[in-house]
Amino acid sequence: MNTHSPAEAEDQDEDSGGSDLHLSEPDNPLGRPMPGGGWSESITELRDAYVVPPVESSFVQAAGLLAGDGSYCPQGALWRKWRPLTTEPAMPEGELPVLKGKWLWGGVLWAHFGHFLAESTTRLWALDKLGEAEGILYIPKRPAVGEEVRGFQLDFIRQMGTDLPVKVASEPMRVEHLVVPGPGFGLGEIIAGTQSYRDAIHARYGSDIPAEGGPKIYISRSLLGVQRGGLVGEERLEELLTAEGYEIYHPQKFSMAEQVARYKAATHVIAAEGSALHLFAMVARPDQKVAVVLRRQSSASNYIEQHLASFGGSEPLPVQALRRIWMPEGTKAKRMGLGELDFPAVEKLLAEGGFVSGTAGWPDMRKVEVRRLLGKRAGNLRPMNQRKKAQGGAAED
Repeated sequence: MNTHSPAEAEDQDEDSGGSDLHLSEPDNPLGRPMPGGGWSESITELRDAYVVPPVESSFVQAAGLLAGDGSYCPQGALWRKWRPLTTEPAMPEGELPVLKGKWLWGGVLWAHFGHFLAESTTRLWALDKLGEAEGILYIPKRPAVGEEVRGFQLDFIRQMGTDLPVKVASEPMRVEHLVVPGPGFGLGEIIAGTQSYRDAIHARYGSDIPAEGGPKIYISRSLLGVQRGGLVGEERLEELLTAEGYEIYHPQKFSMAEQVARYKAATHVIAAEGSALHLFAMVARPDQKVAVVLRRQSSASNYIEQHLASFGGSEPLPVQALRRIWMPEGTKAKRMGLGELDFPAVEKLLAEGGFVSGTAGWPDMRKVEVRRLLGKRAGNLRPMNQRKKAQGGAAED
């Protein structure tokens, strides 16, 4: 199952700062949702609600919920960091179809695997509080996707222990009874998850999937292709970790249930930083040792580490050991960068963390090897964050 579809998230927001006039008012839905509670753990019920999907494929979109009287329902917005990515839509015109019965508001449905996990599952904590209902209702992030529900999206929802139908509103509609939980998870401070969301994940997610597999696993990105960013030298890292007893695991080759089973069985997990770790975090435990091999400098990396720590109950080891980051010309999108591994530093950090023996003496890459790995793209890449000469670069030819 290829759950790692091309990235849809615009990097313009990746490390943006901002202000929130309502930051000190966690109960005010005009301010960002917070993990300590407030409107992020509230439930709002709307009668004869208007559901308005986006009409443009853009970063911030006019879309969301209006109450029966036409007033905006801010509790239904998608937030990222310090601002909402869905804003008050205009009242739809004309006669609208009516969705009968009670529905759970799921929010915005992302087709990108990591953003689905982080931003489309955030309201499922309310399943236990829903009672009898007709289904779960989303709007698409991309209008062109329409009403499509992808296999991995449905798999996750089913693994939350519900068989409720999932519907995507691709056109404006009215809903007889819409239950709107606050977002208990997301990108920003809310990445730690509210207590209600964490409790629901721990109690429900994958609870009927037994552990299966060996104790040591390396979660790889090497088969995803350099166009999605990655690690220069990851194949060599895999060879070195195989010698240390690790299974090289490519999650996109397996169903979500198989991934969950494998992650549950592991005692030592090393992973190239990426979306797969958001799924691992959902079933992580305090007794598991986790190391994250960073491939970029980005708030996205910090969010993955915070997700692991909050849900798994122990801090992951950040393996920050890059010689330099190679960026394609003409882009500042950090997800596109290729991190060049410093192998002696990687071995040292992993050994200090109790993941590898530290006795093998991992050799660094020579410049000719780096150029070979970069291949035809080398002429269109520029090095960034290069270490000082005194600290060394790739070994000379």
